[in-house]
Amino acid sequence: MTSPAQPAATRPGRARDRQGPSLQAWLTTVLVVLALMVVGTGALGAALLSRTTTAGNRLVDEILPAQRDALRLETAVLDQETGVRGYLLAHEPALLEPYERGRTDETGAAGRLATVLPDDEGVRQDLAAVQEAARTWREEFAVPAITSVENGTTPPSAQAGKDRFDEVRRRVAAQQARLDRLQDDARTTFGAARTQRDRVLLAIVVAFLLAGATLAVLLHLGVLRPLARVRTASQRVADGAFEEEIPLCGPSDLKALARAVEAMRHRTVAELNSSLRNAERLDRTAAELDAQAVELRRSNAELEQFAYVASHDLQEPLRKVASFCQLLEKRYGDQLDERGAQYIAFAVDGAKRMQVLINDLLTFSRVGRVQDTRETLAMDAPLDRALRNLAAAVEESGAEITRPERLPDVVGDPTLLTMLWQNLVGNAVKFRSPDRPPRVEVAVTDDPAAGPGFHTFTVTDNGIGVPAEFADKVFVIFQRLHGRETYGGTGIGLALCKKIVEHAGGRIRIDTGHVEGTRIVFTLPVAEAAAPAAAESPASASESASPAPVPTEGTPR
Repeated sequence: MTSPAQPAATRPGRARDRQGPSLQAWLTTVLVVLALMVVGTGALGAALLSRTTTAGNRLVDEILPAQRDALRLETAVLDQETGVRGYLLAHEPALLEPYERGRTDETGAAGRLATVLPDDEGVRQDLAAVQEAARTWREEFAVPAITSVENGTTPPSAQAGKDRFDEVRRRVAAQQARLDRLQDDARTTFGAARTQRDRVLLAIVVAFLLAGATLAVLLHLGVLRPLARVRTASQRVADGAFEEEIPLCGPSDLKALARAVEAMRHRTVAELNSSLRNAERLDRTAAELDAQAVELRRSNAELEQFAYVASHDLQEPLRKVASFCQLLEKRYGDQLDERGAQYIAFAVDGAKRMQVLINDLLTFSRVGRVQDTRETLAMDAPLDRALRNLAAAVEESGAEITRPERLPDVVGDPTLLTMLWQNLVGNAVKFRSPDRPPRVEVAVTDDPAAGPGFHTFTVTDNGIGVPAEFADKVFVIFQRLHGRETYGGTGIGLALCKKIVEHAGGRIRIDTGHVEGTRIVFTLPVAEAAAPAAAESPASASESASPAPVPTEGTPR
């Protein structure tokens, strides 16, 4: 097997292929030839069709109407002769009606005949001769004969009238003969044009069939057969015969494709060999990872137990410190000066704050790990419980809290949602402005940025507010904007809110566009949208059954 790093075109034992025309060049050449054939045959066909159409139009639009008008002219002349002859025999004026009608028809037929073939000099001469002969007959025989009957005089010689009308007949016959010759010539020309057209069109069809057959043969020999060879060899390689070489044949771009497939085969062989070498390492790594996973699960269980035990064991020394300090103050308070009493107060306060901090840390660590109940509930119940827990602070501060009559349904843990409301409303009451009573508004809004499947809630107060540059910092654990002497707390409340909201799949932020106080905006999944996800991700049954934490009190932002 050849080395993957060696190009297919330069491997030993394989001839260097010559660069031939590409498939695109082949197709371009064929398309140009076909385009030239189409243009040439189209022009030739158009010329033949134009010639055939011209011959047919002359026959149909000129010669045949001329023959009809010539027949009408002949009929009009015969009607005149018939009317005059009948009038001479019966002397009835009514018998002159064919004569009058014939003169009118003669004029109309002659006028039409003169316009049908305006470019034929012979037709015009024959028409003039017929009209002249008819005029001579009328002037020398018909009109004198009619006048003689009306005046009772001797009519002109009938033989002279016959001789004059025979001249009319001869002229009409000559006209008909000329039109018949023109018709025969036009039919011959039309038939020849049509025959030539059919032959040329047949030749065009044969030429296109031959061109199509030639193109099919060329495509088969130059493209399809080489492509079939490449496909067959590629299929053998795909079936596992990695030693099969891809043949380089056909147009240059097909050769380039085969060369790329050949390079891919070499790369595949190299990667396969490398993967076989890595398989053993992966097996060993998988075994090590399984062992580490078992160890990690055991370590997590121990850490969870340690967090619970440590939170209680750490609080016991703190309670002793606080208790004994208070006992010292109670028993030896009269012996201590003001500085000693202050030190004892500092120690007691520090112990109590450490207890609160430990409880808050324990609560923060349990979010999403211990409390993971998923149930559909209206946000009214957690808000009601939070307001009951905050009743003393609300009454003491004289806060006004407004809320909707009904909040929408969400899916979440009731305890965590109660902690969320209690921290948000408690912060709004705690960080109130000193010059006005606190006012807190809970609302549900439409936020296009929240996306479908989420409810958007807001908690707005008229307190001291949060500067825009600290809008993200307040959600970091232990981050405080004010000293403990101004506002108490551990600085974990909003970090806990952020963890609760994000654990439920939502987002929480401070609306920096609100300047009169603080407005916190958070989203929670709609009950209908969150229910399927909750069904697909049931809570693990192996979670520790630690007691539920007490909701954290409002903490500084």
